[in-house]
Amino acid sequence: MTEQFSFEDLKNKFNTNKNFKLGTYLVAGIIGVVVLYFSYRQFIWGPANEKSNDGWWVALNYVTKDSTDQAIRLLEPFVKNNDGKTGGEIGQYLLATQYMEKGKFTAALKMLEGVNLEDTYVSTMSIGLQGDCYSQMKKYNDALNMYLEAADREDNEFTTPMYLFKAGLVCEKKLNKKADAAAHYQRIKDDYPNYASTKTIDRYIARCATK
Repeated sequence: MTEQFSFEDLKNKFNTNKNFKLGTYLVAGIIGVVVLYFSYRQFIWGPANEKSNDGWWVALNYVTKDSTDQAIRLLEPFVKNNDGKTGGEIGQYLLATQYMEKGKFTAALKMLEGVNLEDTYVSTMSIGLQGDCYSQMKKYNDALNMYLEAADREDNEFTTPMYLFKAGLVCEKKLNKKADAAAHYQRIKDDYPNYASTKTIDRYIARCATK
């Protein structure tokens, strides 16, 4: 049978039982933290996160107009002030692309490594761009690893064959791994015929087989 307590019983137990008092404080503290967390998410972080999505649009205007320096001037403080928010993560991605335009590949890598988004394409493209940075830095094995990671992250008709193609080019042109390159090209031909047709992929497969 469940023991029943009146308010006076609970009050007396709280005053006389140290373990009960400690447990009450702990439970109250946990409840307080949970309430504060959800209040923060709903009333502070949520609106701030939504607002952060508006901030990178101005910079994007400069990006599309190839005004790289102006885009960087806008994005650097924006990214710093919106770290961890959705808009800030997109800002990091855009800032990385502008660093790449300036040849600042190490800075671009730092930005891209920190991008954390649920959006599949942006996250995948961030990995692929790391491959581009490593390729420009002549770190071709690292580039290959990034291209393959990007290709396999989320199977689709756009990013998967695109990064398989880049992986094939690195293997063929930079690492002298013709068989591996041919395998990447063949996978494109077998699994992504639409992309293969735009690249006349048979020509690449044949090129690797004859060298």
